[in-house]
Amino acid sequence: MTPLRTFLLTCVIMCAFAANSLLNRLGVAIQGMDPMDFATVRTGAGAAMLWLLVLLRSAPPPALINRRRLAGAVALAVYMVGFSWAYITLDAGLGALILFGVLQIVVFGWAVFEGGTIPALRWIGAAIALIGLGVLLWPSGAAALPLGGALSMTLAGAAWAVYTLLGRGEADPLGATASNFLLCLPLVALVMFATGIGTMPLSGVTTAIIAGAVTSGLGYAMWYRVLPGLPTTVAGIAQLSVPVIAVAAGVAFLGEMLSLRLIVAGLLVLGGIAVSLSVRR
Repeated sequence: MTPLRTFLLTCVIMCAFAANSLLNRLGVAIQGMDPMDFATVRTGAGAAMLWLLVLLRSAPPPALINRRRLAGAVALAVYMVGFSWAYITLDAGLGALILFGVLQIVVFGWAVFEGGTIPALRWIGAAIALIGLGVLLWPSGAAALPLGGALSMTLAGAAWAVYTLLGRGEADPLGATASNFLLCLPLVALVMFATGIGTMPLSGVTTAIIAGAVTSGLGYAMWYRVLPGLPTTVAGIAQLSVPVIAVAAGVAFLGEMLSLRLIVAGLLVLGGIAVSLSVRR
């Protein structure tokens, strides 16, 4: 794959990842679909697309069930539920920033727990990102974030971090993701039935299918395609664009507000992560 094609595909993929936040916010908060219904349809559509891609390739199908797959499915289900629930009240860009910040902090915390050697710049970067999250989440009167939405997205970010850590060293990331989505589907559906099936407008169902099949399923498949050609630091820095794209698209397409607090917190969170990535091999 040529460098130009790799660059263009990476741009498309980052836009797809950011679109997950916009589509979820659109389907739940604007089109009125129940968040657990949205999560279930999204997961089912993602599983269908990923398994279609797996079956079309020449490699043998992946192992469906083992200990890592089951743990990954649980983590993915928690992410799906928390992510969808948060967007009842959170703006698309705000939710993406919380998700990404929590993800990086939890991954860093796990590195500390494992006892590996952590360069000073990674400590500094993590501290800056944590301060940014504090600025974003700190209660401040009328400007305070909705508590339920913030907690839901924090839980989703922590679950996504666990899912990421479980996926380290996967020899077949596409197959593993397809298996995890399929195993995750009954877990998310169970939450949907437990909370009661709500309103499912056609526009919301369509949005959830796009979020699952296109921006999640195809997005992950393309990411695994270009990832081997990207240096680790470049891949990490590329992902920093996701919250920025989500914020900009939320302002442009959903009429969301761009506050000074969000700008400052975003600069701190993403700047801190960039500092940490500058020393990652």
